Amino acid sequence: MKKALPFLLLFFCLSAFSQINSDSLEYRIRPDSSRTGELHLSINNFNYLRNYEFYNKIQDGYTLYGTQLEPQLVYYAHPRLALMAGAHLRKDFGGKGIYKTYPLFSIKYQKDNTAFITGALEGNIQHRFIEPLFDCEKKITDPVEYGTQFVVNRPSLFLDAFINWKRMIYKLSSEQEQIVAGLSSDISVFSSENLRLSIPVQAIVFHQGGQIDIVDKPLQTLLNTAIGFSLNYKQAGFIQNLHTNNYLVTYKEASPTKMQAYANGNGIYLNAGADSRYGSLSASYWNADNFIAASGMPIFQSVSQQIDYPGYAQSKRELLFIRYAYQKELVPNFYVDFRVEPVMDLGLSEKKFELYHSLFVTYRQQFRLTRAH
Repeated sequence: MKKALPFLLLFFCLSAFSQINSDSLEYRIRPDSSRTGELHLSINNFNYLRNYEFYNKIQDGYTLYGTQLEPQLVYYAHPRLALMAGAHLRKDFGGKGIYKTYPLFSIKYQKDNTAFITGALEGNIQHRFIEPLFDCEKKITDPVEYGTQFVVNRPSLFLDAFINWKRMIYKLSSEQEQIVAGLSSDISVFSSENLRLSIPVQAIVFHQGGQIDIVDKPLQTLLNTAIGFSLNYKQAGFIQNLHTNNYLVTYKEASPTKMQAYANGNGIYLNAGADSRYGSLSASYWNADNFIAASGMPIFQSVSQQIDYPGYAQSKRELLFIRYAYQKELVPNFYVDFRVEPVMDLGLSEKKFELYHSLFVTYRQQFRLTRAH
C-alpha cells in the first residue's frame, strides 16, 4: 500500500485527469401528479457493444454486442403512486432468437425526494456503486433485479438501500438461495455554485445458503465496503468540470466455513478527471491486497475468473486506468455513450496496456395511451 502515496499526491496536484459517470444510462420512472389517472407506454431501448481486448490471467477477453428492449405499461394511480408491468428482452447479435426475457412488475411510491419501490428495482448502474464493488457490465448481463428498494435523491443526499432476491428456492431445492443487499450513498458536506464536497459510503453483501435445499454446501457471506470523498469543481471555459473521487475499500468473508482464497482484503481506489464539451478524460489507480467482490468487475479481483486459469490467485493487485468518454444527448430522448479504457497491470514485470471499449446507444420515451377521466 505504500506505493499508493506517490499516486495520491499526483492526483491531488493535477486535479485534472475517475470512474466514468453512467448517469446517462439511468432511467427512473416515478409517480407524477400531472399524470394521475393516465396510462402510459414506456419504451426503453438500450443498445450495447462492449469489447475486452484482454490477455491476462484474471479476466477473459470477449465481446458483448446486442440490444435490449423494455416496453412497460405505467399506470399513474395517485400523485404518489405508480404501477408498472412489462417485459425485458435481450437480443445478442450473432445469437439465435431472443437470448433472455424477464417479466417486469413493480409498484413505486414517492413523496418529495424519497421513493419506495418493490418488484423490479432501479438496479445495476443506477445503484451508483464503484466498479470494484459492482461491475457496470451487469447493465447487460444481469439487467433485472427483484426485491425492495428505498431511494432518497436530494441535492444534499443520494441514498439507495436495497435487497435483491437473486435466487429464490423451494423445499428440496437442488440450489442454494442467493441474496444481494446493498447501500450506496453520497452525502454532501459543502456545496456552492462552483464547488461540491461529498462523502460517498457504500456497502454490499452477498449471501448464499438456505435451510430447505438439499445441497451439501456451507453458506457463504461476503461483505464489501467503500468510503471516501468526492470533490467537484465547475467552471466556464473549455474545461467545464474538474473532479476527484477517492475510496478506501474492504473485503471480508463472514462465512462460518471459509471457502474463499482470502478471508480479508483491502484496497484504495483513486480517481481524478476533467470534463469538456468534447468528452471526459480521467485516470484511475487501484492498489489492493487479497481483494474479492462477488459483484465486482473481475479485473479488480485477486482471484481469477478467466476461463483458462481457474483457481489462479494474484494476492497483490495494482492497476492504472486511462479513460476517455464521450456522452451526449444527440436529439431528445436519444443518447450516445462512447468509452475507451486502457488498463495496465503494474504488478507484472512486463508492463503493457490492455484495452476495453464500449458503445452504448439509448432511446427512452413515454407515450400516453389514455387520459384521466
